[in-house]
Amino acid sequence: MASSQRISSLDGVRGWASLVVVIYHCSLIAMPHLDGVLAAWLTQSPSKLAFAGTEAVLVFFVLSGFVVALPVLRDGFSWLRYYPTRVLRLYVPVWGSVVLATALIALLPRDPTRMPDGSWMQNAQATTVTWGTFFEEALLLPQSYDINNVLWSLRWELIFSLTLPVFVGLAVLLRRHALLAASAACALTVLGRIVDVEALVYLPVFLLGTLMAVRLDDLLAWLQRPRSRAFWPWLTALALALMIASWLARPVAAPGTVFGRTLWGLAGVGAALVIIAAMGWPLLRSLLEGRVSQWLGRTSYSLYLVHVPVLGTLAYLWGSDRWALVAAVGTPLSLLLAAAFHRFLEAPSHRLARFAGTVASERLPLTRPSGRIRRSDA
Repeated sequence: MASSQRISSLDGVRGWASLVVVIYHCSLIAMPHLDGVLAAWLTQSPSKLAFAGTEAVLVFFVLSGFVVALPVLRDGFSWLRYYPTRVLRLYVPVWGSVVLATALIALLPRDPTRMPDGSWMQNAQATTVTWGTFFEEALLLPQSYDINNVLWSLRWELIFSLTLPVFVGLAVLLRRHALLAASAACALTVLGRIVDVEALVYLPVFLLGTLMAVRLDDLLAWLQRPRSRAFWPWLTALALALMIASWLARPVAAPGTVFGRTLWGLAGVGAALVIIAAMGWPLLRSLLEGRVSQWLGRTSYSLYLVHVPVLGTLAYLWGSDRWALVAAVGTPLSLLLAAAFHRFLEAPSHRLARFAGTVASERLPLTRPSGRIRRSDA
């Protein structure tokens, strides 16, 4: 696997992570109506992996830290091309999703009193939209989002994208001590959970991906070393266990305790290990490079953006107590809508973004200073 080639298995990871987020939001609709014992069995066992939505977002963050940083390390990179390209790639689909969600809210009146008290459907789903909230969410300004609940993570993607020079500069500065830097990033994301500071939780996770990008040649060489047959299955199991460790330990580690928060912080470490396993384990890599995985990967951003408006609308239409019907109809409907959204909005937005980046770089030609950054510099 040459470092200059696209690592297709990571597209598959992104696709399955998006589907996990969809299932997670289906579970949030269902949970108020499930027996407490059943809910505990579902969430405090390995089955939680199927709907570990918050943890799956951390996988997105590691991926972004990795794939967004890689072009910076190549000759001829232009920051003037990067910024309009990246910002438009993020924003245009976001705008489309906010318009979609607003239209669905307007078409179907929503009465929050019909939803269970304290539920996700009651507390995180807008029932009306004002011009103020519309533009705030479309611009990714608030910390929490009700028109389209998933946009909270896009705010962090935007923050990372705008501050990419800081992340790449830090990763390059620390590239000779990448393992030590990665360990520090892991410690910081755990500390962020303990002290409940979101920036400290999420930004080090992006940095983990950026450190992988800076040392990609060395990482690929390490991945290709001969190992026992049990190595990759065990590493993958460890990665997945770390992602849901806080859930598995809930009988002995309550969510608000220091121990519980520490285990939750380990989800970021698990997310980084998932990326390593996806690149290194041949069996997993072949599954992630399959047609279904690659299709999910191509449409993952669109699926992520459109599924909550669909699920929320169906839950208000039929009632959240009919959560099974909402999930059974809403999941395939979200996949179909994501395919259309990708074809007619996201893909054209990529072309628009590339055009804008080209125009910006041609009018004000400015590339990264000569002297190629060696990813393998150790």
